[in-house]
Amino acid sequence: MPDLQDLKQRIPLLDYLRQRHWTARPTANRREFVGLCPFHRESRPSFYVNPRKNLFYCHGCGRGGDLIRFVEWSQRLSFRQSLDFLQRHIAAAAGLADVLRPTAAFYELQLHRHPEAVQYLAARGLHDATLIAELGIGYAPGGNLRGHLMAQGYPFEQLLGSGLIDRQGRDAFCRRVVFPCRQQNQIVNFYGRSIGAAFAHRLLPRSKGGLFAWESVSAYPTVILVEGLFDLAVLWQTGFRNVTCALGTHVTPAQWAQLSDAPSRAVSIVFDQDENGAGQRAAQQLARRLENAGMAGYIVQLPRGQDPNSYFVAGATAADFTACLERARRP
Repeated sequence: MPDLQDLKQRIPLLDYLRQRHWTARPTANRREFVGLCPFHRESRPSFYVNPRKNLFYCHGCGRGGDLIRFVEWSQRLSFRQSLDFLQRHIAAAAGLADVLRPTAAFYELQLHRHPEAVQYLAARGLHDATLIAELGIGYAPGGNLRGHLMAQGYPFEQLLGSGLIDRQGRDAFCRRVVFPCRQQNQIVNFYGRSIGAAFAHRLLPRSKGGLFAWESVSAYPTVILVEGLFDLAVLWQTGFRNVTCALGTHVTPAQWAQLSDAPSRAVSIVFDQDENGAGQRAAQQLARRLENAGMAGYIVQLPRGQDPNSYFVAGATAADFTACLERARRP
């Protein structure tokens, strides 16, 4: 039988729930989180989680306990089956992280061996070599990832299962600039941006999604939220470090839980100024949601047709962007 305390410590209950899209807010004393109970229907949150003790309790249905007890009830498993379930969960996460780390290192090495990738970054306004290294940006030229990883002992089926290659052994991110996406300092996915004619955006379908570098802004009372990683990169390069990226306009339940962990936080939403207005409609909806949760949501207007990346590529300065932030309005 596995060490039960070690098992529970390796999978914090709050993290496990957030991965399953449980939305919560901190309580007044900030020692617990509360949200709707996963076990019964309710309109008022009564399900509490204590991250320090790694325990939960629902005042509505009376269920409570630790991570193992939660798995027993949520998955309808026996105690022994729950332990097996959690061990498979740990193994799957460890196996994926194990192959994503050397893949990220390989892509980083390829970046400076292929002038077209460096030129593409320059065209997108990224020229700070230190920042490029900090973000771990790389390049997938295609054709050699499979051989590189299999030479290091990774079997074909593992690479196929991760989504890094297809059945023919082709690199999923062929001819793409690649950003590693992280959660808790662990690579959980890649975002690839095509530099050719292929579809622009790509993520690993079998990997966890999540925000890029979200932890870097968790201590900030004000946060700038953007759509894309190139938006984030140019803002970091310009000195705005309190920036994070949702990888689109939709904020997932896990992202919302992290965003709302400071009730007094102010969020400046700088979504794309799309011609069809989609970005601004999404910004309006998110800002209202923030306001309803007791936070301050600001909608930042850029010139028509611009996003933060293109705005700086077009010649904007830090002072120009600061002026946009200062003109932001609440919904």
